[in-house]
Amino acid sequence: MASNLTDLMNVGTSVAAYFERAGITRIDQLAGQDPLDLYDTICRIDARRHDPCLLDTIMSAIDQANGEPSRPWWTCTPHRKQLLQPATTSTARDRRA
Repeated sequence: MASNLTDLMNVGTSVAAYFERAGITRIDQLAGQDPLDLYDTICRIDARRHDPCLLDTIMSAIDQANGEPSRPWWTCTPHRKQLLQPATTSTARDRRA
């Protein structure tokens, strides 16, 4: 499944550039990635916290790279909000497990 990142439903040239800065240049490299880790990597590389909608787009792109049907990025928003909701005793990473 090695092909152009912009072949993915929600990935245009701007999102492909985020992936490429993180070392991902092909769809098959997205498969199996952790969306939160990739989002954090992109934010660290760019030295800024990106809009959380980028995380939704990353989640959707990784799902599609993993062989799931393509779907609009905003369908990932509820899951992202659940992952990132504040908790008093756990981190977002703890809630994912």
